[in-house]
Parts: sequence; C-alpha cells; structure tokens
Amino acid sequence: MKKKTRLNEIFDRSVSFKDNVRLQKLVLVAALFITIYLILVIVSMPARLDITIGRPSPKTIYAPRDAEDSYATEQLREEAASNVSAVYDYDPMVLEGALAEIDIFFDEVIEINQSTDLPDIEEDPDLEEDENGEELEEDEDVEEEMAEPEDKLDEKIAEIQEVLPRELTDETAASLLTSEDSLRDLQERLNNSVSEVFEEGIKENEEEAAKRKLSQEIALYPSSANLKRVAEALVMPLVEVNMFYNEEATKQKKELAREEVDPVIILRNTLIVSEGEPVTEQQFSQLEDLGLIRGQRADYPAYLGLFLLLVVAFVLVGIYISTFAKEVYSSPRLLLLMGIVFVITLIFCVAANYFSGYLLPVAIGVILITVLFGYKLALIFNFVLVLTVGLITGGDFSFMVVALAGGLVSIYAVTRLSQRSDLARAGFFVAVTNAVLIISTYLYMGNISLEYDSLINFSYSMIAGIGNGIFSSVVAIGLLPYLESFFGVTTAITLLELSNPNHPLLKEMLLKAPGTYYHSMMVSNLAESAAETVNADALLTRVGAYYHDIGKLKRPYFFSENQLSGDNPHTRLTPNLSSLVISAHPKDGFEIGKKHRLPEPVLSIVGQHHGTSMVSFFYQKALESNCREEISSDKFRYEGPKPQSKEAAIVMLADAVEAGVRSLSKPSSSKVETMGRRMIKNKLEDGQLDQSDLTLKDLDQIAESFIYIMSGIYHQRVEYPEKTLKAELEKGLENKRGSG
Repeated sequence: MKKKTRLNEIFDRSVSFKDNVRLQKLVLVAALFITIYLILVIVSMPARLDITIGRPSPKTIYAPRDAEDSYATEQLREEAASNVSAVYDYDPMVLEGALAEIDIFFDEVIEINQSTDLPDIEEDPDLEEDENGEELEEDEDVEEEMAEPEDKLDEKIAEIQEVLPRELTDETAASLLTSEDSLRDLQERLNNSVSEVFEEGIKENEEEAAKRKLSQEIALYPSSANLKRVAEALVMPLVEVNMFYNEEATKQKKELAREEVDPVIILRNTLIVSEGEPVTEQQFSQLEDLGLIRGQRADYPAYLGLFLLLVVAFVLVGIYISTFAKEVYSSPRLLLLMGIVFVITLIFCVAANYFSGYLLPVAIGVILITVLFGYKLALIFNFVLVLTVGLITGGDFSFMVVALAGGLVSIYAVTRLSQRSDLARAGFFVAVTNAVLIISTYLYMGNISLEYDSLINFSYSMIAGIGNGIFSSVVAIGLLPYLESFFGVTTAITLLELSNPNHPLLKEMLLKAPGTYYHSMMVSNLAESAAETVNADALLTRVGAYYHDIGKLKRPYFFSENQLSGDNPHTRLTPNLSSLVISAHPKDGFEIGKKHRLPEPVLSIVGQHHGTSMVSFFYQKALESNCREEISSDKFRYEGPKPQSKEAAIVMLADAVEAGVRSLSKPSSSKVETMGRRMIKNKLEDGQLDQSDLTLKDLDQIAESFIYIMSGIYHQRVEYPEKTLKAELEKGLENKRGSG
C-alpha cells in the first residue's frame, strides 16, 4: 500500500538504480558534489594528473573519496565466473529407451524359450573356463538331451541370433535357452547397472568410459561367460550421450556468480601510488575510478583546496545524516530532495551576493529542510550553508554571522508549526534578527558614523538584511507545495491542512456517517494523547485517526454507530457476508484516501488500523448457526497488513479501546480500566503489534493514557431523584413568578 511518487517512477525505469541503492546514492552524491563545485568555482574545474601506465608517478596520490575499484572488482568477478562449473541438461529419454530395449530383448527371448518343448539348458556359473575363456564341458548329458530335438534347437538358436543386437556364436546364443528366472535375474541386473551408469550422466566423449564401467559391472555378475557376452552385446550399443551442454544456462550461472561479488571499494585516504613509483594498470584504473585523470592541465592549489574542503564537508554531512537521520540516509529520493534544496538555496545566495552579502537567503533552505525533515538535519544544513557563504563572500565574518543566526532563528520559528502562515512569521523573525546583528557588527567593526556614505552603506545593509528574511519566507512558502507533491513528502503543514474539519472527506463523513465521524474524533483524542506519551508523531497519529474509518463511507449503514433508525441490515445477511462487508472497510478506505490524494503515512494508518484482527462477533455468530460444520477463522479476519509503525499501532489500540468502552452498559472507572487493558492485551496476544516498534513499556503507558481520558469521559455522575428534581424546578418557577 505504498504511494508511488513521480520520482519513484523515474527511478524504476533504470534496473540498476532500482536494484542498487548504493549506486543510486553514489550517483546522487557525485552529481550534487559536481554541481556545488561548479557553482562555487564558476569558471573551470581544477587540473587533473597526467599519468601514464609504466611511467613513474609525479606525486604521491591518496584517494580523495570513496569509490569503486573497478579493476579489482572485475578480477574477482572473472575469478568467480571461471570457478563456475558448466551446466548440462540431463535427458531421461536416453535411459528410458535403453531400458525399453533391454526389456523387449528379454521378453522376446523368453517368448522364444516358451514356444519350444525343449528342456531348459542351464549353465552352471561355476563351470571352469579354459585359457580362452571357453567353458569346459564336464557334463555330456546336456548333449544327449539336446541331441533328440536338434532340429528344433537349431531353429530356436537362429531365432535368438536374429534378436541379438550383433552376431554371436551359436554356443553363446544357446546360453539364452535357459530358465525364465535366470533370464529375469540377468535382465534386472542389467537394468540396475544401466540405470546407475546413465543416471551419473554421460557427456560428450565419455561414451567409452561408460562402456568400460558397464563392462566391469557385467563381469561381476554371477552368470556364465556366454550370458555375460550376451549382456555386453546387448547394452554396449545402447550407451549414448545423455548430458548435453547448456550454453545459455552456463552463461547465466557465470553472470550470477559475477553479480554476487560485492564491489571492491577504494576507501578515502587510501594510498594509491607513491611518488616515483611506476604506475601499474590497476593503479591507473583506480585513479580513473576516482576521477583524478583528466588531461594535462595545470594544477591550481586553490581549486584543489576547494575540492578537498567540499570532500571533507560531504563526508562529515554524510556521517551526520547516517547517524541522526537514518531514514533519509537510506533513501536516494530523500537525499535528492535535500540536495535540490541545497542547490536552489546556493543559487539564490550566489545571485544575491551581487547586491549585498547580507541579502544571502540562507533561511530559504533552512526553513524548507526544517519543515521537510526536522530540526536535526536543518542544523547541519545551516552550518554547511554558512560555510558556502564564507566561500562566496570571501570569508567575510559579518556575513557569516548573520547567515548563521538567521538560519538558527528560522529553525526555532518553524519547529512547531500550527498553520502555513507560521512560515511568514519565521521570515519576520529572521528579518528582525538580521537587523539586530547588522547593527551589532557595524558597531563592533566601527563602520558606522554620521557621514553620508556610511549612513547610505548602513541603510543598504539594513534593507538587505530585512529583505533577506521576508524574501526567504516568501520563496520557501512558494517552493514547499511543489517539493511536497513531487517527492511525496508529508510535512506537518500537509497534516495540519488535513486536520481541518472542512476537508471534503471529513464533511462527507459527518453527513453520511455521523456515528463514525464522532467515533473518529474520539479515537483521535485517545491516539494523540498516547502518541505524545511514547514520543510518536502525535500530529500524524491524530490525522490518521481522523481518516482511519473513511472506508465506512462506502456502506455506512452496515456499521452499528450509524444505524440511528434501529434497522440492522446484518439481520438479513449470513455471518460470512457480514464479515466480508465489515472487513472490507480498511481496503475501501485506502482506495477512497488514494482517490482524494491523502499522503502515504495517513493511507498506511487507514489500511493497517485493523491489521489481521478477527471479526469476532460474526465469527461467533457463524459458530452458533453452523455448529455441525467446522468454520475457518481465517475467513473472519481483516486482510491486513499488520501495523508497521507506532502511529498505526496506536490508532488500532485507540479504535479497539474506544469501541470496547462504548459497548459497556454502565461504564465505571474500574470497568473502563479493565476493558481498556483487556483490549490492548488481546491485540498483543493476537500478534497484531509484532511488526510495530512498540515495547511493553510503551503499551503500559498507552493504556494509562487511554484510561485517564476514558475515565474522564465516562466518570460516575450524581443521580438526581425525579421527585426532588421536580420540586426544585417548581420552586424555581415560583420564585421567578414572585420576583415578577
């Protein structure tokens, strides 16, 4: 349920940017660095080193920044790719075909044996063999038994030889005129041996090795030599290649191995090459990666000093952001937004410097960063802008002091916004501060006198300082809506506008679902108080509570708080259908909110405020009406997802507690406390808070906050007897008449 900004769509067009956040940040930081450097230098880039492979380095070079070592990375990737084994596709049909041939052969031989009345000729596997491997006939009774049907025997031998894959001697063929059990045993052994060899895989040029292995297996059979010859003659022609080289899969596997290699990073201040040392190919590649080889222009120390100064500033700012604003540091989109604000402010400062150093509108960027990201980032942003002011103005102390103080005052002025006009108030504060500091610096420097030129100069400075504050607030107010919209950032101002009761969605809820409206107002009070207790975003929590039930606008009369007439449509529906209607309102609310362009954090609360909780009322009703059937509880749960933030979890708990306490017939302080803690405990045990950042201590504080507010609302009131009340009213009426 994440709202995609136009910037996200631009990033998604590039696969590399979409998949590699480090690359995105590296490119953004590099682009921002180059842009700021060009603005400050204005004329040209500093000269780079003239270095050639194999020639001595003219100086000792250290890495001025972190960069990817493409040479070392490529070597590691090539090594990883070379270690990848080739991919072969196994063809099971080769084995199936070979086994089929073996089965057909033995079936035909057995069929030939069964078609004759000749006695079975069994060969003793233990018969002695002569030097040529021929069996020594020790039993001449076999000849006598075979002599009688000699003609038929010859016919069967001839039939068997036709079945054999290649021509064998009559004696070898006659060995197959044996019992079916012996043949089936040989068949089974051959099938096992062939399966074993074929399943190991036979690659190209490996057929002979496979045949040798099969021959070795057959030699170990407990069969006669003739049967072994038949087995070899049968299976050898069946040996074929069944493992085929897959070039595409091998290429993909190698590419995957390359991608799994993490880039080698050249760390800042790493020694690349020493003076007089011959430059190797790897060192030359590292210098290219660092952008230090640009031609043969002269090296200007001032430009190099500026370069190093910016590198140090970028590193320090990066460390600060990664420590105090991890969400911004991990998001290229937010880093780009911050960079754009800095560049815009820097451009205005460069332009304003042509008129007066006191006109440099540092407060533009500071106000925007404070509103968009908070005061922590605004502080470091202000100090960096003051550094650039010193560079732009040539290090003038008075200009830097005015810029620093104006930025700090603007941070204070917009830290707690209640309306958009507070931005204009910030400009007024900056103007007053600038005026006081300009007077102070003139007095301190002794540059003020009653002379005409001095007064004119002082007047120009005062006008520039005051105009600086007004101009900064006007530009910030104008830019803020566009930056919010384009980058999808939700600021306090956006949330304040959404909290206006005149918002179309809130007005529609009041008219169509008044019960839901007042329920949402109550939930917002509970949620905001709890959010302040656990240091969550109270404003976001309150606004999220306002809109958490906007999905009920689709079918308001299906929810009990809006059934003012007493007609309950659920009486005409099955529990399953009622559950579907009730559980659909978070999803419906998300769609309605998206249509009205609610910001992503508010939409997340709308879609997550029930998590995957169970619609217990209709589940119990289904159990009662279908006592013989097993009812799946999963069908009576909200779709989710579970709350992903403190704010969404707090709204969930406030919603549940408010509804639970409202259901009490005679609420008292003890009942309210019991109900509130039980509702929170149920959500915790159901796993609805597993993905939020709330701790058990937070839950206890939230419960205390809920109980305090709900007890104040549902406190026990004094009951006035009807007779006593009537008497007091009559007495009061008589007194009025008497006085008249």
